[in-house]
Amino acid sequence: MRAMNRLRIALLTHSVNPRGGVVHTLELGRALHELGQDVTVFAPARTGETMFRASSCRVVLSRVTGERQGMVHMVEERIVALKRALVDEDVSRFDVLHAQDSIGGNTLAELKEEGAIRGFVRTVHHLDHFDDAQLSHWQRRAWQDADEVLCVSEAWARTMRETYGVEAQTVANGIDRMRYGACADGDTSCLRERFGIGTGPVVLAVGGIEERKNTSMLLEAFALLRARRPTAQLMLAGGASLLDHDDYTRRFLSRAAGLGLDVSGEGTPVIVTGALPDASMPALFRLADVVSMISLREGFGLVVLEALASECPVVVSRIAPFTEYLDDRTCVFTDPNDAVSIAVALDKAIDGASGIDFLDATPALLRRFSWQSSAARHLDIYGKWLVRAPLALNP
Repeated sequence: MRAMNRLRIALLTHSVNPRGGVVHTLELGRALHELGQDVTVFAPARTGETMFRASSCRVVLSRVTGERQGMVHMVEERIVALKRALVDEDVSRFDVLHAQDSIGGNTLAELKEEGAIRGFVRTVHHLDHFDDAQLSHWQRRAWQDADEVLCVSEAWARTMRETYGVEAQTVANGIDRMRYGACADGDTSCLRERFGIGTGPVVLAVGGIEERKNTSMLLEAFALLRARRPTAQLMLAGGASLLDHDDYTRRFLSRAAGLGLDVSGEGTPVIVTGALPDASMPALFRLADVVSMISLREGFGLVVLEALASECPVVVSRIAPFTEYLDDRTCVFTDPNDAVSIAVALDKAIDGASGIDFLDATPALLRRFSWQSSAARHLDIYGKWLVRAPLALNP
């Protein structure tokens, strides 16, 4: 085993897209690197794709062709690609192998079964429901075969303990306050011109159109809000996902048409931006009058911290994990299943009557979550595990 003051760490993520788990991987890798660790990030990528954000760590992209159709084939191709990359990089040289999702978890589970590694760490951000038996099997195997399971919220750590009998440890996310603070780079005027943003107010939701993100209920609430504020616009940003949301999106668009809310282009009441350059995100938060995060299921909700660091009020579901770290001084809670409740909460935040304390309570909240403290917590867990049972074979 290598000296504990410098570990060779492999972090595995499922894609190069700007999703919460990928952000977590890159920011954790950066913080571990700054603490003197030797970190390599592994991610599958299609030809021509690059990691959405530059990294101070070494990044290994394993190419997938994407020629086979269907979710099962896509997941299988990514597992194979990650496994190939790890073998090519001599997987036995890593002290710590840490997967952030089911794709990476199954890659490491296979290598463990083959005796190529002695074990691995898995972070469960959240779990999904799959009708397909193979996808369900892969999701379970990815945490079941792990030697150490981590969660980014106590809510999910509790679910893993009480539902699945796994003693998961909580390791919180972080926030780069410099990136999203008052001195952040980025010009909002360019975004306003590009998407036809008018006088507003602007309601922003990040993550695209997804059932888990509760986008259709947000649409219903926005229709109610717009009856009072006819110049309001709803921006749905991001949405680069490996999961298939096409049916849900079609229903969303049909309902928007039924409500008389145009989604056809620039300057419309509802603006679907698609994936945006990473550099645009800080300006996007500053452009918004309120950020909506009314998810039905969430691992942590990094967007909430990003919005608050940008001094933009947030409306969030009154469910865990949000209720673990937020209160009435740092957000506006709402019932995610009630469009009227959501509309009232959005209106309250837009009016400046949210009660969010950006002078004291919000800065105090943000100080609690740093990637440096998250990295230190990870190192403590890695070290204790390595003492009990080394995670990787040594050359």
